[in-house]
Amino acid sequence: MEPVTRREFIGAATAAVSTARAYSQIRGANERLRIGVIGCGGMASGHMQQLVRMKDTDNLELVAVCDIYDKRAQKAAEVTGGKIVKDYRKLLENKDIDYVLIATPEHWHAQMSLDALDAGKHVYCEKPMTHRVEEAKKVVAKVKQSKGLKLQVGVQGMSDESYEEANKYFRDGTLGKVVIAQIDYSRNHYTGDFFDYPIDPDAKPGVNLDWKAWLGPAPKRAWDPYRYFRWRCYWDYSGGIATDLFVHRVTRIIKALGLTFPEKGVATGGTFEFTGSKNEIPDTTNYLLDYPGGPTVILISSMASDTPVNHVLRGHKATLEFTRTGFTIRPQRGYAKEIQEIVYVKKGAEDIRLHHRNLHAAIRKNEPLKCDCMLGYYGVVAVEVGLESYRRRKYMKWDQAKERVVPA
Repeated sequence: MEPVTRREFIGAATAAVSTARAYSQIRGANERLRIGVIGCGGMASGHMQQLVRMKDTDNLELVAVCDIYDKRAQKAAEVTGGKIVKDYRKLLENKDIDYVLIATPEHWHAQMSLDALDAGKHVYCEKPMTHRVEEAKKVVAKVKQSKGLKLQVGVQGMSDESYEEANKYFRDGTLGKVVIAQIDYSRNHYTGDFFDYPIDPDAKPGVNLDWKAWLGPAPKRAWDPYRYFRWRCYWDYSGGIATDLFVHRVTRIIKALGLTFPEKGVATGGTFEFTGSKNEIPDTTNYLLDYPGGPTVILISSMASDTPVNHVLRGHKATLEFTRTGFTIRPQRGYAKEIQEIVYVKKGAEDIRLHHRNLHAAIRKNEPLKCDCMLGYYGVVAVEVGLESYRRRKYMKWDQAKERVVPA
């Protein structure tokens, strides 16, 4: 046998400990998973209702709920049977909890995810993974350091396997060189505003709502019910259309084409219809993102017109169009003899239940996540390139060496 050096011995021992930690995070296939909920507003309500329905079939228990607004916390406790915890950090101290659902405004996603991972919890974090790129880098580093903890980003469209299947046709050359990918997320609001969530008159800071705790890492401001209930309309807490909607769409394109970070990008748009609103974010915006060597990814959205744009990957040999039932591949005219039309019918769906089940399988059996921290990171970078371009009115680029968005 060859002699083992001290460095080799220490390296092997470290690898063994890391492997042991990773396997220690994997729960038994039939073992109950206990969940804590942080943030009990609109998005969380949808999650909680589905998780309650899955309690018996998926062997789940909702142990605790946390919200800074008492009314929401009480309603969540009634729905789930979970114990109300005022401070999310106290919830993370509960050793019975296996994973947490983070469904707070975006500006809290990073800190709560970091704290949850430090507490040894798996994480389901609503999209976007973080508010800004600098935060995303920290979350990715923390997940990698955790040696086995799972973080699922709540882009539930990734539980529709159409995009993984499309990637196979892209990689085998069926589409030829893909030069353009386009996708939209368009709505039409009729109320004179958008992201117009109701203002609850029962909310009273200092009485049943902790406004200071809600602001957290965001700039300090006086109580404003519009900021609290319609936080998606303010830069302090959200990127609006980009981080709430575009992140869903661009992640699909990233998955389908195996993309990572964009090279550069530019955004246009403005507040064209809802000019009397308090919203800081635009009601219409469009992004052009160039990825290294192509393609250009086009993201289109308006909150004042819901006429859809086809979701397509435009290749030199064939075009792939995503549909409600899967996708269709049609050859370009010059390749009709070489490539046959293909119709793919999807088996999955854009479904919260499937997305949670994927996390359960990752925790119990170490199965791959549908939207892990790296895919979450790619999405955050893509939308920040566009956001910074829109807000600065400049062409922006991704500095790969320093991992940050800078003027081109």
